[in-house]
Amino acid sequence: MTRPNRTRVAAVARKELTEYRRNRFIVVTMGVFPAIFLVLPTIQILLAKVNQVALAGNALADKKIGLSMLYLMMVPVLVPSTVSGYSIVGERDQGTLEPLLATPVSRIDLILGKATAIFFPAVAIAYVMFGIFVAIVQFGAKPGVASAVFHSPQLWAELAFAPLLCGWSIWIGLAISTKVSDTRVAQQLTLLGSLPPLALVALFALQVFDATLTIALLLGGALLVVDSVSWFFVAQLFDRDRLVTGSVSKDAASTTPVVIKLTAT
Repeated sequence: MTRPNRTRVAAVARKELTEYRRNRFIVVTMGVFPAIFLVLPTIQILLAKVNQVALAGNALADKKIGLSMLYLMMVPVLVPSTVSGYSIVGERDQGTLEPLLATPVSRIDLILGKATAIFFPAVAIAYVMFGIFVAIVQFGAKPGVASAVFHSPQLWAELAFAPLLCGWSIWIGLAISTKVSDTRVAQQLTLLGSLPPLALVALFALQVFDATLTIALLLGGALLVVDSVSWFFVAQLFDRDRLVTGSVSKDAASTTPVVIKLTAT
């Protein structure tokens, strides 16, 4: 197995970030969509007193808080799933993938570089949205409602699971993007593939099941393991000949690195 080269991974990540800034669709996805998912939970919490939702310890209050947090949990799922689904097939459609495949970077470096360029902005955006929500609750919500939010287990689940869900969405998206030939199909399939762990988190957030510390640790540990090893398996799906010509190469399953050269822009 080819070991990742940190310098080349960083070079790919920088190249990807530069491309993201130039792509209006990605800018909108990373900027506008998270704001949309911030509005509804914020309104729900600010109007909690008006709706006569009881405070901490009440099942109805806990479900309301859980639902609000669930909207925020969509941010680390939606943003990376949309971008990662576009990452490879979208670049091929634009004609920028073929020049990229002429450089001294292995397929593992390429996949890790693309994943890195998606992961850090997506997690940062998720935490920024979460921070804005907490600030609004602190200064805008009724004291009792704010106390219920800050003492809810969903608050800490948001912090812990955001990067784990983000990693899952990235690897699902990159895997699909290497195999699908249409950008929209890749993004739709990626979003669907990103939902299973979020659905499980939702069951606990809405208190369908009791969220004990043991269960939370097991779920978080499972996602961490999957996120930690998925890069290798996704890299094996990267078939240079198929991505460039549309045909499957005879050595598609080989672990031989893709030879590429990054050009400065």
